[in-house]
Amino acid sequence: MEKLLLIGIDTRSMLNSALKLDFEVYSTSYFSTSDTPQIENQKIILNESDGESCGIFEDQFDSKSILEMSKDYLDEVDYIIPISGVSPTDFPNKFKKKILGNRDIKNIENKFNFYNKIKDGFLTPMTFSVNDVDEAIEINKNYNDKQFILKPLQGSGGYDINLLDNETSMQINDGEFILQEYVDGISLSSSVLATESDAKTVTNTRLLTEHDFGIDDSFIYIGNILPLTGKSIMADVNDISKINETMNETSENLARKFNLVGSNGVDYILNENGLYVIEINPRLQGTFECVEMSLGINMLDAHIQACQGKLIEIPEAKYYSYKKIVYSPTRMKYQKIDLDNIYDLPHIGSITEKSEPLLTIIDYDKDFEKLYEKVESASKKVNSEAIRYRLDA
Repeated sequence: MEKLLLIGIDTRSMLNSALKLDFEVYSTSYFSTSDTPQIENQKIILNESDGESCGIFEDQFDSKSILEMSKDYLDEVDYIIPISGVSPTDFPNKFKKKILGNRDIKNIENKFNFYNKIKDGFLTPMTFSVNDVDEAIEINKNYNDKQFILKPLQGSGGYDINLLDNETSMQINDGEFILQEYVDGISLSSSVLATESDAKTVTNTRLLTEHDFGIDDSFIYIGNILPLTGKSIMADVNDISKINETMNETSENLARKFNLVGSNGVDYILNENGLYVIEINPRLQGTFECVEMSLGINMLDAHIQACQGKLIEIPEAKYYSYKKIVYSPTRMKYQKIDLDNIYDLPHIGSITEKSEPLLTIIDYDKDFEKLYEKVESASKKVNSEAIRYRLDA
């Protein structure tokens, strides 16, 4: 039996799908939630325990640590699928040939390179490479009619994105940044499968960030609702069919332009000027389980088949599906929450710090309004339970 390694921040959802396929499965992850399948060949960085803090993810996570921990697995397995948090560029060259997915992504992960590759053929926000805040402010002075945001040159999940003001005291974390025109609008995303010769959109989604939930200066990823319809877009738009058609065409063209393979995500912002391309996520996306629930397919199998040259038949969506990540409103000690639509569960007694990811709500229903109510009701209960077990009162 061939051996498959899943490696990244959180492998739970992909493990569930991998265990339905004909592989001997290996896993290395940063998190190991209490609902993560336990398998023989499994390594975990964050070992949660009663009374111990899970810490601050941004301060503790390092992709190099995951690779170092996995070095014996890398030699042993036949295939490797990097998930969010680990880039194909992180792997030593001798292991890159084992990767099922994109291997050369330097013009995608580097957001300034990506901008230069697409600016002449696609609608995209004006973007500059900057060395510090002072340089960003000088550029901003030349465009009085525009708002700008600072983003890491490489990164995902909406972390370390800041609206630029004219205060030179503004602090940004170490690393290279881009200055990008801020485009206000509706966040959307496509999931597209690609082979070396073809590409096909699986589904389009409403992408949600903290900004959508009233936290104006935060762009951290919260979740998705799919498929994209006049209801799930949750905005007053004209001709949702045309929006989907344009997203399908654009995502498939981008997949071909960058020679993508497997499952990939394309993020957009829609406003009165049109559909802006923001970035490509050249790997399995956070919509993974939502797609499986909505379409009734094994998304990991679809990814592997696409990497090997075959696009599956993509069925029509049978259900709406909604994923929402809950970030803890307080420092709290986790206790069991009586809900059947929560995932990525902390271990009982472990401590989650304020504003860190606590758990994920995922549900599906044929009726959009019922689905939305179920997820939002669960979200309120999780937040109230977090406050109930708070440690910083």
